[in-house]
Amino acid sequence: MADGDGLGEAATAAASPPAPAPGLSPSLGWRERLRAGLAGTGASLWFVAGLGLLYALRVPLRLCENLAAVTVFLNSLTPKFYVALTGTSSLISGLIFIFEWWYFHKHGTSFIEQVSVSHLRPLMGGTESSISEPGSPSRNRESETSRQNLSECKVWRNPLNLFRGAEYRRYTWVTGKEPLTYYDMNLSAQDHQTFFTCDTDFLRPSDIVMQKAWRERNPPARIKAAYQALELNNDCATAYVLLAEEEATTIVDAERLFKQALKAGETIYRRSQQCQHQSPQHEAQLRRDTNVLVYIKRRLAMCARKLGRIREAVKIMRDLMKEFPPLTMLNIHENLLESLLELQAYADVQAVLAKYDDISLPKSAAICYTAALLKTRTVSDKFSPETASRRGLSTAEINAVEAIHRAVEFNPHVPKYLLEMKSLILPPEHILKRGDSEAIAYAFFHLQHWKRIEGALNLLQCTWEGTFRMIPYPLEKGHLFYPYPSCTETADRELLPTFHHVSVYPKKELPFFINFTAGLCSSTAMIALLTHQFPEIMGVFANAGLGLWPSQPEVVSVFEENTQGLK
Repeated sequence: MADGDGLGEAATAAASPPAPAPGLSPSLGWRERLRAGLAGTGASLWFVAGLGLLYALRVPLRLCENLAAVTVFLNSLTPKFYVALTGTSSLISGLIFIFEWWYFHKHGTSFIEQVSVSHLRPLMGGTESSISEPGSPSRNRESETSRQNLSECKVWRNPLNLFRGAEYRRYTWVTGKEPLTYYDMNLSAQDHQTFFTCDTDFLRPSDIVMQKAWRERNPPARIKAAYQALELNNDCATAYVLLAEEEATTIVDAERLFKQALKAGETIYRRSQQCQHQSPQHEAQLRRDTNVLVYIKRRLAMCARKLGRIREAVKIMRDLMKEFPPLTMLNIHENLLESLLELQAYADVQAVLAKYDDISLPKSAAICYTAALLKTRTVSDKFSPETASRRGLSTAEINAVEAIHRAVEFNPHVPKYLLEMKSLILPPEHILKRGDSEAIAYAFFHLQHWKRIEGALNLLQCTWEGTFRMIPYPLEKGHLFYPYPSCTETADRELLPTFHHVSVYPKKELPFFINFTAGLCSSTAMIALLTHQFPEIMGVFANAGLGLWPSQPEVVSVFEENTQGLK
C-alpha cells in the first residue's frame, strides 16, 4: 500500500505543472496583488490622513480654546464628583465581572471575547487573508486538524444505555429531574430511524405507522402509535421494542415485551433471508430485520444481566458476536466485559481484551481501564506507597502503573468518579469518547468492579496524577494517543443534563476579560473609598494626573490639614 501510494503521488506530481516560486500565487494577477497590498496599508493611511485633517482644522475648530475650557472645567470639579465617578465605575465593572463569571462557567468561554471575535473582528478587518494559496502547508495542517477533531468528537451510542421507562423515567418520578437532554434523545430518534426503518416500509402498513412513531417527540404519542401498529400486525417486532423501551416500568415487564419482540423478529428475519436475493429492496429489508433482531437479543441480554442471570447474559452476547461478527460497531464486547467482570472471570476478560485491545481498533474507556484493572489486580493487595518509595517498584507494579497512565491519558475524567471525588449521575444514551459523558457511563457500571479488588482504588489514587507529568501540554502533544481533543466540553454540555457540573480537561485559564473586570472593579472601589475618606489628597492626585499641578504651599497645607485630622 505504501509503495502504491508513493507511485500515485509521483504520477500526480509529474502530471501537474511546475510549482510557482514561494510567496507567489499563479492564480493572482497584478491587480489582485496591488489590492491586497493596499488593504494591508489602508489602516495606517487613514490614521495619517485623520491627523493631517485635524491639524488643518485646528483654527476653525478653536481646538486650543476648547482644550483650555476643558482644563478649567476639570480643575473646578469637587471630590464628590470623583467619589461618584469611581463608585459608579466600580459598580458597573462589578456587574460585568459577575456576568462574565457566570457565562464562563455555563458556556466555557468569555462573552466579551466571543462577541469580539464573531462581530467586531470582521468589521475591523481582522479576518484571515483570503489570498493564501489553497495548497499551502498551513492550510493543509488546518484541514488535517479539523478532520482529526471531527473524528475524535464523534458521538457514539452508549453500549450500556439504560431503559427509558424502567430506569430513566423512574429517576424522573423520584427526583423530578430530567436525566436526558433533548440533544441526546434526538440522537436516539435518529438511531431508531436508521436501525428500524428501510425503503420497503410502505409495503407493510404497520411499518408505516412505526416510521411515524420513531419521529414523534411526545412519548405518549409514540406508545399510542406502537399499539396502532400492533392492531394492524400482531407480529410487528419494532412495536414491541418501543413498548419495552418506553412503556415498561420494570425490567421484568421490559424483558417480557422483548421476548415477544424476539419471537416476531425471528419470524420476519427468516422470511427476509429467503427473499434477500430478489432485489436490492429485499437486501435493504434484510439489513433492517438483522438490526432489529440483534438489538432485541442484546437488550434481552441486558435484562438478564440486570435481573442477576449473568451467565445467561454472557451466553447471549457470545452467540451474538459469533453469529453477527460484522456488527462490531455496536460494541457488544463492552457489555460482555462488564458481565464477565461481575462473574469475576478474569481469564475470560483477558481473552476478550486480547482480541479488541488492538492498535488498529478504536479504543474506549472500558477497554483501557479494564486492562489497567487486570494489571492492578495482580499487585494491588500488597501495594504500599511507603514500601514502594523505599525499595522501588517491581516489574509487575511498573506494568500496572503504566496501564493506569495509559488509561488516564485516554480519558482523564474517569479517576475522579472512581475515587468518588465527583458525584455520579445516570449515564446518557450517547457518549463522547475521551469525554466526561464516557467517564460517567464507565464509572456508573464499573465502580463496583474496582471496589471488589482490594487495593485497586488505592493504587489508582496514588498514581493517576502522574500521567499529566508525561504530557507537557495536552492540547498539542500526546504520549500514547492522539492529542486530547479540544471539542469535548461543548459536546458533553449538550449530552449531559444541566444539573451536572461538566468535567473539563485541561482546566481552562480564566479569560482575560474576567481578570480585567475583576481588577477594574477592585481598583475603582479602592479609589472610591480613598476619595471618600481623604477627598483633599485624592483631589491633589487627580489634578496631578490631569497635569494641573497645584503650588507647593497648597500641597503642604492639604497634607498638614489631613495629618491634624488623623491625630
